[in-house]
Amino acid sequence: MGQYLVLMVTLAILFVFILLVTFLRRYKRCPSDRILVIYGKVGKGVTAEARSSRCIHGGAAFIWPVIQDYKFLDLTPISIEINLKSALSKQNIRVDVPSIFTVGISTEAGVMSNAAERLLGLSQQDISNLAKDIIFGQLRLVVATMDIEEINSNRDLFLDAVSRNVEAELKKIGLKLINVNVTDINDESGYIQALGKEAAAKAINDAKKSVAEKNRDGSIGEANAMKDQRIQVSSANANAVEGENDAKIQIANSNATRREKEAEAERKALAAEKVSQAKALEEAYAAEQRAEMSRADKTKATQTADIIIPTQIDKQKIEIAAEAIAEQTRRHAKGEADAIFMKMEAQGKGIFEILSKQANGFEKLMNSAGNDAQKAVMMMIADKLPELTKIQVEAIKNLKIDKVTVWDNMSSGKDGKGSSTANFFSSMLGAIPPFKDLFNQVGMELPQFLENTSKNVVKPDVTEAEEIKPDKKDKPENIKGK
Repeated sequence: MGQYLVLMVTLAILFVFILLVTFLRRYKRCPSDRILVIYGKVGKGVTAEARSSRCIHGGAAFIWPVIQDYKFLDLTPISIEINLKSALSKQNIRVDVPSIFTVGISTEAGVMSNAAERLLGLSQQDISNLAKDIIFGQLRLVVATMDIEEINSNRDLFLDAVSRNVEAELKKIGLKLINVNVTDINDESGYIQALGKEAAAKAINDAKKSVAEKNRDGSIGEANAMKDQRIQVSSANANAVEGENDAKIQIANSNATRREKEAEAERKALAAEKVSQAKALEEAYAAEQRAEMSRADKTKATQTADIIIPTQIDKQKIEIAAEAIAEQTRRHAKGEADAIFMKMEAQGKGIFEILSKQANGFEKLMNSAGNDAQKAVMMMIADKLPELTKIQVEAIKNLKIDKVTVWDNMSSGKDGKGSSTANFFSSMLGAIPPFKDLFNQVGMELPQFLENTSKNVVKPDVTEAEEIKPDKKDKPENIKGK
């Protein structure tokens, strides 16, 4: 069973290979110098009838096996020599027209089909013979419609007529006329030769006539030339004599003019020499003047360089130093001003903060006193009372009372107010500023309860028991006040 399977696979592969090779061999490419003609079952034409062939130039096609086949048509040009003899012209004169025609298979679509139908399988010689028969017939037809003079003199018209008639007939079999070359034209009666001799004789006679006319013109011209020569020679001699005389006169005039001009030139030369000398002296004086001015300018420049320029340099140095000092002073003043401004700004901020804190404290004090200003002031005074008392004590603190000597006769003072010692201490205590005056000095009003108290001035209490009596043994002594 395995052997049969291997054999089947091998046969299948061989069949596919043969089929592929066959297909590749049936794909045909058409070279540029040939026409590929496919015949067989090639499709339907316009009239729904089976076409005989399909022509391809410059391409490729697949040739189906069994139902199609192919052949090539060669496009190589064919040269055909046509020796047409005894062709009857329009004037019933027989002429010989030897010529060479070059034809080839056409590549036009419709003409290629005609070539496939009528030339496929024929050799180059068979195609040449077929074309030769067609060319002979059309060439005879063209010669019969033209005169010998037209054929001989107007070759372009003759070749154009031959090309039109021959190419139209060649297309019917699939050929194309490439070139026509007529070598020579002759006739049996010698008409063309006579025409040539006539033309030659006419040309010779015209040449002889032209020569005679030229000789005649030459003789006449020679005589006229001699006459003109003699006239011109005589006139030239007369003109020469006249010219010589004129020349002599002109020479004399020229000599006189020359001497006059020489004298004038000499005069001008002397004047010019004098003028030149004067100008030279003037220029010398001017040069000396310019030299003196240059020396003066140099001296001035030297003095300027030695005196003025150093002065200007010193001045510029002083100005630069003054500007530098001014700039330094301005910067120092600006720095001090900025420092003072910053210091004052800081002090203002401090005072503002103190006043702000005091205002906040007073606002809280007012809130604590129930918005009663009198109570708030009393609270402030109660708070500052130790300091006020301290201030009054400080007023007499530094008084040095080491020793007080009192001479007292122990008698009552005026108006019965006590002794002189008592009045002294009372007056000393009264010298301390009362609270009301102290408040008035600072623009404040003393509260009512303090004002009543301040009116009661404390007076020293001196009793008789405390009075100092002098000792009988001693003289009045110093009594220390308590």
